[in-house]
Amino acid sequence: MDGNLNEAIRSRLKTGINILITSHVRPDGDAVGSLLGLGLALQNAGRNVQMVLADGVSSSFKHLEGADRIKTKIQGGYDTFITVDCADYKRTGKLFETLDPPDINIDHHVTNEKFGILNLIEGTEVATSAILTNYLPAWGFTITKAIAAALLTGIITDTLGFRTSNVTPEALRQAATLMDTGVDMPDLYMRGLILRSFEAARYWGAGLSNLERKDGMVLGTLTAEDRKAAGYSGNDDADLINIISAIDGFKVGMIFVEQPKNRVKISWRALVPGIDVSKVAQQFGGGGHAAAAGADVEGELEEIKKSVIKRSKEMLSL
Repeated sequence: MDGNLNEAIRSRLKTGINILITSHVRPDGDAVGSLLGLGLALQNAGRNVQMVLADGVSSSFKHLEGADRIKTKIQGGYDTFITVDCADYKRTGKLFETLDPPDINIDHHVTNEKFGILNLIEGTEVATSAILTNYLPAWGFTITKAIAAALLTGIITDTLGFRTSNVTPEALRQAATLMDTGVDMPDLYMRGLILRSFEAARYWGAGLSNLERKDGMVLGTLTAEDRKAAGYSGNDDADLINIISAIDGFKVGMIFVEQPKNRVKISWRALVPGIDVSKVAQQFGGGGHAAAAGADVEGELEEIKKSVIKRSKEMLSL
C-alpha cells in the first residue's frame, strides 16, 4: 500500500470517535470476519462502534465473539463510515443508499469500484480479513484472540479451506500468525465450512436434484419455493456453490438463487485455470475475482438464466 494512503487511514482511524462499519448483503465469512475483526479492534481502542449488516449474521458465524453486537439498523450518529469486503457501494443494501460515500473502503476484489474517500484495495490478497491481518498492527491495534478468530474465519471461508487457486505462502503465514493467538483453527474450519443446519441440507437437496450441464458448465438453481419447502431462512445458496464447484469435468460452475422482489442472485466459479468469471459478472452489474464472482439481477428467473448462460458461453469461449 502507498505510504500516504496508509498514513491517511491510520490517522482517520485514530481521530474517529463514533464509527459505523458495514459490509455486503447476504454476508459470507469474510464479510462477517473482516467487519468483526476491525470493529472489535476499534472497540478495544476505546471507539464507539456500530457494526451493521443489512441482512444480519447467519447461523454459521454466530459463534464468533462479538457477533451478537452486529445489528441490522443504524442506531445513532457517526463521524467515520467504513465498508469492508464490498466491491461496489450498492451491495451494502438499501439501508445505506442515502448515506454519503464511506470514509474508508477496504476490500480485496479486483473489480472494486473505489467508491470511498480512502480506498485500500488489494486484489492479490485472499480475503479482506487477510488485508486487516497485515495492517491492524501497523495502525496501532492489537489482534486479540477474538479478533484473530474473526479474521481467520474470513480467510478460511474465502479460500474454501485454503483450496482456491489464489492461495499463497503469505496466506498460510497470515493464518499461522492468527493461530499464534490461541484460536482453534480446526473448530473455525468446521463451523465455517462443514457444519450446516438440517434446513440447509434440505435446501441443498433441492438444488442438487435439478443440476444441469451445458457446454462445459454445471448449473444449479434454487427457487423461492425450494427455500420455503426446506424451511431455510436465508436468501443465499447455503454455500451450495462450493459443492457444485467440486464436480469434476466442467470448466465453470454456476448457481441461480431466486430472491424476493423479482431478483436473482448468480454466482460463478471458474473450475479450471485461465478462465476469468469476473468479466461475465461485470456484464450483469456484479464483480469479484477471476475464479469466483457474483451478481444480483432484476428479472424473472428463467429469462435471466437463459441470458446468463448465453453470455457466459460467449465471453468465456466455452
